[in-house]
Amino acid sequence: MTEELALRAKKVVAVEIDEKLRDLHKETLDIENVKVIYGDFLELDLEKIAGEEFGDEGFKVVANLPYYVTTPIIEKLLLSKVNLISITVMVQKEVAKRLAAQPGNKDYGSLSVFINYYTDCKYKFQVPSSVFMPKPNVDSAVVNLKMKEREDLDTDFLFKIVRAAFTTRRKTLLNSFSNSGLPYSKDDIKRALELSGIDGGRRAETLSLEEFIILSVNFKSVG
Repeated sequence: MTEELALRAKKVVAVEIDEKLRDLHKETLDIENVKVIYGDFLELDLEKIAGEEFGDEGFKVVANLPYYVTTPIIEKLLLSKVNLISITVMVQKEVAKRLAAQPGNKDYGSLSVFINYYTDCKYKFQVPSSVFMPKPNVDSAVVNLKMKEREDLDTDFLFKIVRAAFTTRRKTLLNSFSNSGLPYSKDDIKRALELSGIDGGRRAETLSLEEFIILSVNFKSVG
């Protein structure tokens, strides 16, 4: 994939955790516009690398992500202060559905809201396990996440409210918030929901990103 990207991009910076592949890469990736950085992506200083390699220029991320660290890698990318344009990745199919899920969908959860806050995420296509050797036990899928303009919000508090709402998916918002450990009385919770124009009998999976944002603002006003 790195070779194919090198044919289409002005510059490719690849990250490889396996140091044993250095010699192989010297043979296969001896390409002028390709640089390989060896290390654990989750431990790299992305701001420093982006500044050194791309300066102020925007860049795109394309990857086949290790399934066991898919979410931490995407979270690191989205929370980093880099000039990121988009992320196109192959992940486990079930995770792809969660990333791209919209309100009312059974796959919609706190991760979906987080992704929707930072990006416009599209489920592109499925990749069956039969095309891999050795064949894995799960199917994969490709998703594309285009970065959005970031709003000036207290995101830590916003996602604290989102996670609380999804604490017990099958319960109503009123009950989920009441049992989530948030420092609000039941009357405070009812008031925040009322100010937001949200029925406390609804479930978290029905709320849009915009409703969660309004709700977080109103929780602060009653706290």
